[in-house]
Amino acid sequence: MSILFVLLMFLLVMSISYFRTRHEVPAQPDVWAGPQVPRMQREYGFSIPEGYAFHPGHTWVLKEGGENARVGVDSFAANLLGKIDHVDVIGMNRWVRQGQKLVSFRVGDKTFELVSPVEGVITSVNRDAIEDPSVIGRNPYQGGWIAMVKAPDLDTNEKNLVQGGMVAPWLQNSVTRLNGMVTQLAPTMAADGGLPVAGLLQRVSPELREKLVKEFFLA
Repeated sequence: MSILFVLLMFLLVMSISYFRTRHEVPAQPDVWAGPQVPRMQREYGFSIPEGYAFHPGHTWVLKEGGENARVGVDSFAANLLGKIDHVDVIGMNRWVRQGQKLVSFRVGDKTFELVSPVEGVITSVNRDAIEDPSVIGRNPYQGGWIAMVKAPDLDTNEKNLVQGGMVAPWLQNSVTRLNGMVTQLAPTMAADGGLPVAGLLQRVSPELREKLVKEFFLA
């Protein structure tokens, strides 16, 4: 008799639970939809994404909420590099300091290193860019991002970066310095406004290439 009573109570509880929850929609896990399309402003002939902050070594950072930040290389650096054959990020769960090597690019038989714009732990790497490095040149501010970094001191790091109304003059200054260094290949800028000719680093002498890397990548 007691077993029958227990079974009846179990069925009663299950029935009540069913009628209470049958109209509820199960919770869905949060899925990152990927980087949003940035709003671009045109200044000094450059297309500049709003909300991005830039390291003097021509890498960028964008806050993604909380302590998370997405980082990549800017269009100036992407054009200097040209066709990228291989991308190597320093590694998952690695702590990187602001201004320290973040990523290496192999272009032909040369390797170029760029630095991190912020300090923190690398939490993810853009596999699309690893598998198809050409996306970095085509779309450096969205699909061509490099890594996500958990940056607890992001607000402090941003004080060392170029932001807002200073970005366009800074890029213009970079172009002016570049033109002064690459006189034998003048003009060095593309017709669509300011950026170096794609693959410029492959067109100069080894001595000049080393100077350009030190000057613009701070490597």
